[in-house]
Amino acid sequence: MAFSILDSQRAGQLYGTEIWRRFARRIALGRINALRFSGGTPDRLVVAPIDLRIADPHIAEEIYSGRFAMGGSMIDTAGGSPFQIEVANESFNRSLHGFGWLRHMRAADHDLAFANARALVDDWIAVEGRELAGLAYEPDVLANRLIAWFSHSPIVLRGADHGFYRRFLKSIALQTRYLKHVAGTMPGDATRFKARIALAMASLCLPSSAGAVRTAARNLDREIEGQILPDGGHVSRNPMVLIELLTNLLPLKQTYINLGQKPPRNMVAGMDRMFSALRFFRHSNGELVLFNGASAVSADRLLGVLRYDETSGTAFREMPHSRYQRLSGGNVVLVADTGPPPKGILSSEAHAGCLSFELSSGANCFIVNAGAPVISHTPYADFARMTAAHSTVTLDDRSSLSFSHSPFLGPIVTGGVRRVTVRPLDEEGKHQGFDATHDGYVGSLKLVHRRKVRLLASGHEVQGRDQILRLDESEPNPEDRTVAVARFHVHPTISVAQDEDGVVHLTAGDGESWAFVGRDLIPQVEEDVYFADLAGARTSKQITLEFTVGDQSQIDWKLIRTTLPRA
Repeated sequence: MAFSILDSQRAGQLYGTEIWRRFARRIALGRINALRFSGGTPDRLVVAPIDLRIADPHIAEEIYSGRFAMGGSMIDTAGGSPFQIEVANESFNRSLHGFGWLRHMRAADHDLAFANARALVDDWIAVEGRELAGLAYEPDVLANRLIAWFSHSPIVLRGADHGFYRRFLKSIALQTRYLKHVAGTMPGDATRFKARIALAMASLCLPSSAGAVRTAARNLDREIEGQILPDGGHVSRNPMVLIELLTNLLPLKQTYINLGQKPPRNMVAGMDRMFSALRFFRHSNGELVLFNGASAVSADRLLGVLRYDETSGTAFREMPHSRYQRLSGGNVVLVADTGPPPKGILSSEAHAGCLSFELSSGANCFIVNAGAPVISHTPYADFARMTAAHSTVTLDDRSSLSFSHSPFLGPIVTGGVRRVTVRPLDEEGKHQGFDATHDGYVGSLKLVHRRKVRLLASGHEVQGRDQILRLDESEPNPEDRTVAVARFHVHPTISVAQDEDGVVHLTAGDGESWAFVGRDLIPQVEEDVYFADLAGARTSKQITLEFTVGDQSQIDWKLIRTTLPRA
C-alpha cells in the first residue's frame, strides 16, 4: 500500500506538470497554419554541411525501384509516391519523412540518383509542404529533415530548374521558421537539442544576419550547458544519445570553422566532455554498453564519430554526475549503472536496471543487459525496460521502477528508485570495486538491494555479493519473506555449458572462457532474449541465482577467467 501511495503522489505531480506544460505550449504556439509562417524566400544556400552517417549506394538503387526499407518494414510503392501510402509502422514513417536516406542517393554518385532524390523531395513538398501538422512536422522529424536537406542540397539541386530551386528554398525557409517557433515550447530533452542544432545549421546555410547567427548559437549553447553534464554524459543517462548528438554537432562545428564563424562558447568544451564519456561507455571490444535506452550501434557508425575525437587519455574510473562506475584491469572492462532515473520526460527511455553491470574481455562481451530494440517495437521495448532484462537482482518478480502507460504522460518513470548510495572499494594494486545500494523496493517491500563488486587488478576475476536488507540495513525478518533472483544475461555470441559441479562455463568464439561460480547456490541456466541486435531480437542464455529473502539475505558469486583467447 505504501508503494501505491508514493506512486500516486509522484504520478499526480507529473500529471500536473504535464498539464501546465501543454497549456503553456498551446498559448505560446497559437494558431498554426502555413500563412502565419510565410515569408521571404532565400535566393541561395550558403554552404552544405557534411553527413557523417554511413551510406550505401545499393539502398539508392532500391529506392529508385520504389522499394523503401526503413524502421523494420519494406514498402514497395509500385511507382507511386511513398508520401501518399499509409504505413502503420511509426518508425518507418519517421525515417521516411526525416530524409536521412538522402545520403544513400549521394553515395550512388550518378545523375539518375540525384534526379530521383530531387523528384522525391519535390513530391514531399507537394504532398506535405504546407500542412504544418502530423508526424512530418513533429520536432524530431522536422529537425532531421532540415539537417538532411541542408547536408545533401548539392545533389538535390544539381541539374534543378529554377522552379524547383525556388520551391526547395521556400520550403526550407518555411520549415525553419516553424521549427524556430516551436523550439522554445519544447521540453529540455535531446529532441530540443537536435532542434537547436538544426536551427544553428539553418543560420549558417541560409543567408542570415550576424544577429540571427549569434542568437542561434546562443540558444544551442544553452542546450549544451543544460543537457551535457560536467562528466560528459547526457541528462537522460542514455549513452547512445551522445552518438546521435555528436553525429550532428561535428558537421555543425566544421561549418562554423569553414565560414570563419566562432562556434558557440560551450561547443568545443562540451563536445570534448562528450567524447570522454563515450570512451567511458565503450567495452573492451569497442561496443557501446546497454543502459537506459542504448541499443546496438554499428562499428562503422561509432568509429565514424570517434575518429574526430581530439581528446586523449584513458576512460574515467567513475562518472559522478551521470552516476556510472567503470572497473578495468588488464583487457577486462566492467561498467555498472549506479544512479537513479532522471525526472519527468527525460525518463521516457530510462530502464529499471539500477546496479546492473556489463562485463567484457578482449574482443568479447560476456555479461550484458538485454538492451533496447534497434527498431522501435513497443512490446519488446516494454520488456527491455524491466529489471528482469538487466544483470541485477529482482524482488518478488517486480521491477525497481514503475512506468506510466498513459498516452497523456508518455512512457515516463512514475515510481521506484529515488536514492542510490555508492562508495568505492578500490585498493591500490589489488582491485577496483564499488559498494552500492538502491531503494527501488522500499515502497513496495520495505527492502533495499545492496551490491558489492570487485575486479582484481589482473582482470582475471570478478567477485560479487548481493544483499537484500531492510531500510535500516538490518537483516530481513521472516515476515519479509520474498523471492529474489539475481540474473546475469549472457551475450548471444557466447557459448554456455554447465558442468556436473554446477559451474557455468562461458566460451567465446576465439577460445576465451570464463567460469561463473555461486558460493552457496547452484546457478541455473535459462533461456533468454537479447533485444539489442542490429538484425532484431535473438535468443540467448541467462544465468540465475534464486534465493528466498527471510531465509537467506545474501549471495556470493564469482566470474573467473579460465582460458585466454587463442593466439
